[in-house]
Amino acid sequence: MTHSDTIIEMNNVSVRYESNQNSVQAIEKVNMEIQKGEFVCLVGPSGCGKSTLLKTIAGYLQPTEGEVLMHGEAIQGPDWKRGVVFQSPTLYPWLTIEDNIRFGPTVRHLDEKIIEELTEKYLEEVGLADFAKNYPFELSGGMKQRVSLARVMINEPELMLMDEPFSALDAMTRKKMQDFLSDLWRKNHQTVLLITHDIEEALRLGTKVVVMSANPGRLVETFHPTFQEELLNNPTYHLDEDLSFIKMKREITEMIAK
Repeated sequence: MTHSDTIIEMNNVSVRYESNQNSVQAIEKVNMEIQKGEFVCLVGPSGCGKSTLLKTIAGYLQPTEGEVLMHGEAIQGPDWKRGVVFQSPTLYPWLTIEDNIRFGPTVRHLDEKIIEELTEKYLEEVGLADFAKNYPFELSGGMKQRVSLARVMINEPELMLMDEPFSALDAMTRKKMQDFLSDLWRKNHQTVLLITHDIEEALRLGTKVVVMSANPGRLVETFHPTFQEELLNNPTYHLDEDLSFIKMKREITEMIAK
């Protein structure tokens, strides 16, 4: 990778939450890079600082120590170039699906013709063109998350940050959304950072899986799975029968359990 391929750099990043009663070290001396086109999955025990790490990249939090850079420039706050998809769909209930999706470009005062073209494109992209005039309460959980994805994607961010976006979905819908996200990532050459508690989800989707230790969160190991390629190219391939998958999943599980 060349330097120009590096989108995000985290250099010795620590975040400490201070209150009148106590001080909590959420993450400590994190060094990580995200390269263009990577699908990075971040796993670790509950409370290890995964969401804190994502929020520093999003610009919602400033590090207590160290620096977070995007293309070599310090991240000072939120920016549409870094789109965030949350665990629960954050849709405006009073807006139709198409108006929810077009909200970002409208706020940015893009040309109306461009907004219409982008809205149509991403409604098609997430398979919801027939629901453009519906309201969020009329959609299922999986459909709402597709709207959330489209609402981020329409801004065409350089990096998509996803904080356990499928954790509230049932197993079947979750699997469909994983496949859907994988297809979008390949089709759009997107760069993704996904936080998940599900090790299998991380290995199924990720080109890089980063493991965090318990509080304070530190990066302890990085894996480079290729199972997504197998799932795409080999229709007879079964992930849960792959010995290398079983071994990698066990290794990560043991690391998280320490």
